[in-house]
Amino acid sequence: MKLPRELINGFLMSVSIALFFLLMELLNLSDNYYLRILNLLFVFYWVNRTIKQNLMEGQNGYLSNLLSAGFTAIFGVVISIAGLLFYIYNKGGTQYINRLSEQFIFGGASVNEYCFGLLFEGLASSMIVVFISMQFWRNKTLLND
Repeated sequence: MKLPRELINGFLMSVSIALFFLLMELLNLSDNYYLRILNLLFVFYWVNRTIKQNLMEGQNGYLSNLLSAGFTAIFGVVISIAGLLFYIYNKGGTQYINRLSEQFIFGGASVNEYCFGLLFEGLASSMIVVFISMQFWRNKTLLND
């Protein structure tokens, strides 16, 4: 049984984001807010890869590619936040989140509140990435499904 490319690319997106953040933590750069924004590059890469693979297979409908890219992004964000939740609880839970949230607006938030806030932030930014990517690929997709 072959898994859909949206699941594979979404999973690989979450793995690449997790590795990026682990590398930042190992290099003691996790407090640098500007480096955290670079995770958008991973979202762009995997969403564009999904669209490109669809086009290479002849799936060139605009709506079908929009939904495929959206599902890739949503799946990747949800898996990333689930991994973050697991990681935070393994690192000490509330004590770890208090150290993490000092640099954010979420100061004093619980682990669940922190992850819930990041989930909405991740979903919103991922949908922006999907729409930007679809504008890039617009000439290569059919506007009529």
